[in-house]
Amino acid sequence: MSTEQSAASMQGFYQAGQALTQAYLDFVTGQQLAFLLPASAPVASSTPLPIPSLEPFASLQQELATQHAQLLQSMLLRQPGQAAEPVVRPEAGDRRFKAPEWNESPFYSYLQQAYLLNASYLAKVAESLPITDGPTRTRMQFLTRLYVDAMAPSNFAVTNPEFIKTALETNGESIAEGIRNMLADLEKGRISMTDEAAFEIGGNIATTPGDVVFENDLMQLIQYAPSTDKVAERPILLVPPCINKYYLMDLQAENSFVRYIVAQGFTVFLISWRSATEAQGHYTWDDYLEMGPIKALTVVREITGVVRPNALGFCIGGPLLCSALAVLKARGEDPVESLTLMTALLDYSDPGEIGALVTEATVAAYEASIGKGGVLHGRELSNVFSALRANDLIWQYVVGNYLKGKKPEPFDLLYWNSDSTNLPGPCFTQYLRYTYLTNALRVPGKLEMLGEKVDLGKITVPSYIMAAREDHLVLWQGAYLSRKILGGPTLFTLAASGHIAGSINPASKNRRNYWVNDSGAFLTPDEWLAGATEKQGSWWPHWAEWLGQRSGKKIAAPKKPGSTSYQVIEPAPGRYVKVRT
Repeated sequence: MSTEQSAASMQGFYQAGQALTQAYLDFVTGQQLAFLLPASAPVASSTPLPIPSLEPFASLQQELATQHAQLLQSMLLRQPGQAAEPVVRPEAGDRRFKAPEWNESPFYSYLQQAYLLNASYLAKVAESLPITDGPTRTRMQFLTRLYVDAMAPSNFAVTNPEFIKTALETNGESIAEGIRNMLADLEKGRISMTDEAAFEIGGNIATTPGDVVFENDLMQLIQYAPSTDKVAERPILLVPPCINKYYLMDLQAENSFVRYIVAQGFTVFLISWRSATEAQGHYTWDDYLEMGPIKALTVVREITGVVRPNALGFCIGGPLLCSALAVLKARGEDPVESLTLMTALLDYSDPGEIGALVTEATVAAYEASIGKGGVLHGRELSNVFSALRANDLIWQYVVGNYLKGKKPEPFDLLYWNSDSTNLPGPCFTQYLRYTYLTNALRVPGKLEMLGEKVDLGKITVPSYIMAAREDHLVLWQGAYLSRKILGGPTLFTLAASGHIAGSINPASKNRRNYWVNDSGAFLTPDEWLAGATEKQGSWWPHWAEWLGQRSGKKIAAPKKPGSTSYQVIEPAPGRYVKVRT
């Protein structure tokens, strides 16, 4: 290649970099305020960020041009039948280009590497944007990842060699099957992540024996049958998140958290939240407190005769439970013996990407559309959570289901993930404003709930706080901050893996690991981790031992559920959890 040709090529690469940057900036500035707003919300008054000058990105564009020139040169020098040393490789854990077809063909190898170069470049552009506001910067980086993930060549039939290979091997049947899969998903309104026909609630998931002993318009209360002759005197109430179905805690028998607790000799009660319809669309955060944990604690006390049961809040169930306990403390009650928080936030100063996506514009729009009454449909939240991990929860199923015409494998966790729950608009908007937007829940006396000024510091019982090290929904450092809010002694435990796999880690499989450190709450998260001891296996036995020390003596297991005042309504898992939205 002559000097003139090289110069022309470099100039072409540089201009391509400018065009790529401009297209990216057009996308993120157009999306940064609209993302997450309800479809009915007016956005005309919102002004997107101005598009910055491209001049600060000149060095990045020059770097990109040089890399593309190296890639092109590498492809030109590649000998037929010989593999070439790649200019860029996928990151560890990136499964999109693992198939050998991506590297056997020079064309597809070039497509893959060109995409990876562009993806890295746009990530650097996002880092270099002249934005000083932290949440806005995080929002830009999130939108950058959405843009980059969506543009991967693996997502399109014409640029995915696996699509072509599968079509040839099946004589085109994979294409027809992919179309059928896509039409079926369009009818359902969601991407299929698992073989949903393989699971039945109450059939092979949510099967731990028990009975519904109370219900109101928002929840059913399940009492699980004992599986041991003796049980701890003090029962435990489980409060799952109201944005999901409870059976994440009671999946198949081998990985059921509920079944494990029962097997350890505890009497277990659990709230099964109702998926809201328009008839429940007026309920507020206060209603969820009064009709949820507060009412459930009353029923548990009256059935068992134990004045102070133990209580556990999982994810959003954590702030919901703690708010209820703070209300009861303000009323002069001493409601529980101990508190457990699983992957839950009380201090939202470090909420991760979700916090950056919750803006004043977002919350105001939801308040205008459903804040006085209405329903937030579960699929809206599900789409947001999926977008946070788009390659894992969106694009791999687009490729597998539609391009390759495959049926996803049965997986109980993904079945649960696809079973979304609706929320009343007033409750949802109040939760966003109390927590992510203003972080007021942590401030003593800042919020009034059920006519009481709430102070989480008045919760002085021992607390076990569990977080997951790779959790992208509840950052473990944010969960750790609960130690400085609650008024009693706290024990913090950090599990390996993410929000779900870190929490639902069966002791019987003895997988993964966890970290413990008995030091007090005065340590920072990093100081705590530096001094922590790593333990092999599940954190469940560690917690069960802690809970057992706060559960009283062993007594004869109850012979039947409920009481004279609380008769059995129906067997577990109950009606509410079976309703699909």
